[in-house]
Amino acid sequence: MLESYRPTSFFLSSPRGPLLADAPLHRLASVDTASAALSRASENNVLFGALPFDGSQPPQLGLGAVVRLPAPLTVHQEIAAPVPIGADTSWAWEEPDDTLYKEAVRAVIKRIGQGEVDKVVLARAIDLTADRDIEVGDILRALVTAEPDAYSFAVDLGDRTLVGASPELLVSVHNGRATANPLAGSAPRHPDPVLDRIQATQLLESAKDQREHQVVVDAVADALAPLCRELETPARPALSRTRTMWHLSSRVTAVPREGVTALDLARALHPTPAVCGQPTGAARQAIRELEASPRGFYSGMVGWTDTRGDGEWVVSIRCGEVRGKSLRLFAGAGIVAGSTPEGEAAETRAKLRTMLLACGAIEATS
Repeated sequence: MLESYRPTSFFLSSPRGPLLADAPLHRLASVDTASAALSRASENNVLFGALPFDGSQPPQLGLGAVVRLPAPLTVHQEIAAPVPIGADTSWAWEEPDDTLYKEAVRAVIKRIGQGEVDKVVLARAIDLTADRDIEVGDILRALVTAEPDAYSFAVDLGDRTLVGASPELLVSVHNGRATANPLAGSAPRHPDPVLDRIQATQLLESAKDQREHQVVVDAVADALAPLCRELETPARPALSRTRTMWHLSSRVTAVPREGVTALDLARALHPTPAVCGQPTGAARQAIRELEASPRGFYSGMVGWTDTRGDGEWVVSIRCGEVRGKSLRLFAGAGIVAGSTPEGEAAETRAKLRTMLLACGAIEATS
């Protein structure tokens, strides 16, 4: 399935099937420049690539033909299933120090208590070094195998490659229907099936996580409403699972207005409170002041839009950046009233496991 992938390729796996493009990606001045190029492109062309978290930073986008590959695995892999990795690789890395992250969480909790902000998503990063150049294709293959229901992706950023397996669809448009699938409210999976189900039930019944989730769903609906003729949101969230996490999930459906593309909807949605916070301005300011590492393309979006306006854009989470022998991994957690520094630090550790498992830095049972 991934034999055709090269380090300069763009790859995105989704329920509609994997997509591969080899047209070069460029750091463009703006998304508007790319959209204008798409409007002049021939029918078989697709705009694809990644947008960073900070909309003032340039995107990495390409325009050209794409190839649909055979469908990915659809059988869910159990939490303790082995992950195939490439050649044996030794990794040098240290367990993340929770001290600074917990201090940042305490600072956000104080701001929430003072009424300055309702929610802030705080991210952290860890750095790993391999004993050889890292093969992105090996990590990608491991992610596609272990997370068949996720949106696995690899994007050439020029001097590095963004690779990951996002559980979160920002928005898709297909045959005149739009779907957004915000995730907010999380709990780690447990290897014991009984305890795993308890974790899921507690998440579904958690008032704190329900509040956090509803903030995101309301923001998604508010952003989509001006661009859509019809809009439906579920009354209550459902559970969604990955290999390492449980999430609260809602599928919001809509009918875009004439001429509105998947990229238009994605830009209206980004960043959702699931990756930034609420209100957006105050949350952004807290992120700038409190996060230790720049996000870059983490918590931005990855995807494509064609000349008909169809497309898929996913939130670039559960991901890392590969540069030679170096791999930087990112994870974040939403801080709201009722959050604790210990709980949010533990959540980020659990989310980091997706990529640590894929690159073979930890074992499935660790």
